[in-house]
Amino acid sequence: MAAINAEMIKELRARTNAGIMDCKGALQEADGDLEKAVDCLRKKGLATALKRAGRETSEGAINSYIHAGGRIGVLVEVNCETDFVAKTDEFRDLVKNLAMHIAATKPLGIGREDVPEETLRREEEIYREQAKDMGKPEKILDKIVQGKMEKFYKESCLLEQQYVKDTELSIQDLIHEMVGKTGENITVRQFVRYQLGGE
Repeated sequence: MAAINAEMIKELRARTNAGIMDCKGALQEADGDLEKAVDCLRKKGLATALKRAGRETSEGAINSYIHAGGRIGVLVEVNCETDFVAKTDEFRDLVKNLAMHIAATKPLGIGREDVPEETLRREEEIYREQAKDMGKPEKILDKIVQGKMEKFYKESCLLEQQYVKDTELSIQDLIHEMVGKTGENITVRQFVRYQLGGE
C-alpha cells in the first residue's frame, strides 16, 4: 500500500473540499492514486459541498448551550434545505456541538467578513509594532503581519477554528462532512455568546 502523506491529503482537500479524515480514507482506499481518491469522494458525495453552497437554506434549528455553572451561554442558528434533514439526530447533534464549541472558543464572527474593521486594524497595528520591536527589517514587515493575521483569523473566525472535539478538523470541515452525509447545503446563519459580567 502506498504511503499517504500530509501533502497528498492537502492536495485532495484543495480539489474536493472534503474533510481531512475523509481525504485520508479515500487516499488509502485508492492506494495513493489522487484521481481515484477524487472519484471515491465523489461517489460518497463529500465533494459536493461547494456545489451546494448556493442553494437556499430556509430550514434548520436553533440550539442553546449553557456552560460553567450558568456563566456562559450560547444561541446558534444553523440552516439546511429541508425540514426532513433539520429533524435528524445527526443535524441536531451538529447544532448542539457548534453551540458548545462557540462557548469554549469565543469566536468574533462566523467568517472573516464578520470581524469588525476596527478590530482588524488594531491587530495589524499591534503585529507591526511587535515585529519592529524585534528589529525585523522594514521590507518584510508586511509579510510578518500577513502571517500573524492568518493565525488571528484561524483563532477568531468560527469556520476556520479547529473543532474542539477533534482538532484535525476545522468547523468548515465538520460542516462539509455533514453536507456530504445529507446532500444538502448547510450554513451557520448567526450566533450570540453571552458571558456573565462580560461585554
